[in-house]
Amino acid sequence: MRTSWIDPINMSRRKRQLVSTMAKKEQHGERPQVPEFPASLFAWPALMAASLGEALAASLGGHSAPAVTAAPRPVWTTPHRSRLELGTMELRDFSTSECGVPVLICAPYALHCATIADFARGHSVVEALRDGGVGRIHVTDWRSAGPDMRFLSIDNYLADLNVAVDEIGAPVDLIGLCQGGWMALTYAARFPHKVRRLVLAGAPVDIAAGQSNLSQMTIQVPLAAFEEFVGSQGGRVLGRRVLQIWGTALIADDTRRVLQLPPDDDSAQMRELEARFREWYDLTVDLPGAYYLQVVSWLYQQNRLATGNFVALGRRIDLSALRHPIFLLGARDDEIVAPEQLFATASRVGTPRDEIETAMEPCGHLALFLGAGTVRNTWPRIACWLGEERRAASRDA
Repeated sequence: MRTSWIDPINMSRRKRQLVSTMAKKEQHGERPQVPEFPASLFAWPALMAASLGEALAASLGGHSAPAVTAAPRPVWTTPHRSRLELGTMELRDFSTSECGVPVLICAPYALHCATIADFARGHSVVEALRDGGVGRIHVTDWRSAGPDMRFLSIDNYLADLNVAVDEIGAPVDLIGLCQGGWMALTYAARFPHKVRRLVLAGAPVDIAAGQSNLSQMTIQVPLAAFEEFVGSQGGRVLGRRVLQIWGTALIADDTRRVLQLPPDDDSAQMRELEARFREWYDLTVDLPGAYYLQVVSWLYQQNRLATGNFVALGRRIDLSALRHPIFLLGARDDEIVAPEQLFATASRVGTPRDEIETAMEPCGHLALFLGAGTVRNTWPRIACWLGEERRAASRDA
């Protein structure tokens, strides 16, 4: 990974007009409108792409940086303990038992924090799995990237994920949420003996299999533009800066749709959930520029993972050699990851078809992890699926 960033490039007239309009709005104290919410939440490559250009760069240069204040700590819902401190993550242990195969949730490393896996009572993947009989649960809580982390690569994160698995005790059942999904799949293919079962939820795997707003924009914008943007932020992607540029587009209907709340319920409990969601949305993480650019280039623009050209920790990843039982959970109305990009995994891996489970929820992307209906109905099914082999072994014994 080179350590310098290239100069700004010429953009198409359409992109120039978009960026110029955004810059003028910022100069007049207006907040540019965000594309359809909640698409903005995890569409970090697209966010960066739409933030590029000479006009916006000039606008950014004319604004002072946000005041540095102590960032609030993410709020977790389910009781747990810190199991391990690593350079890229804190491994959180939600276990209630020492028996059974451990589950490791690979949280997304994107614009927001890992509490997406344990958002609130009735909206928690962790809680649903525990209630479904999974006794050993762990979550990767990825750290916001400081300046000294700007050159960390995908390999750095896979290496720490491997340390976490060794700490828990292999083999594990690995659950990948959104951007954590391709990482979980890559890890399972790189260390097949350390993974027993694999769950991918809303994960981009085969970008060519379908198109979403995110993947389409990421493919169309030259990598040089992404490099220029990263360079303008000192080699990182600053979450707070992204929100400052784009503002927030939260309205009650959007929040309720994500959380799958009754539209006519104005109780104190519902208002509290909405407020909690807004706080979660405003709490961002920063990403290493090297890692971010590899994801944009390798995963999205070159589709290396699906085509067998992805190299992880010194080895080429061949998904066809992967034989693990897999559960694929997609969202019918996903605005971030086209369902086809996830479900194409079934034809890329070597897992027998009768060991691949699929589920399609009638919801958008974030509702896969935060929606009350999805958490109540689908994640217990996944917990049951994870326990099938253990129960069969117990019966045979």
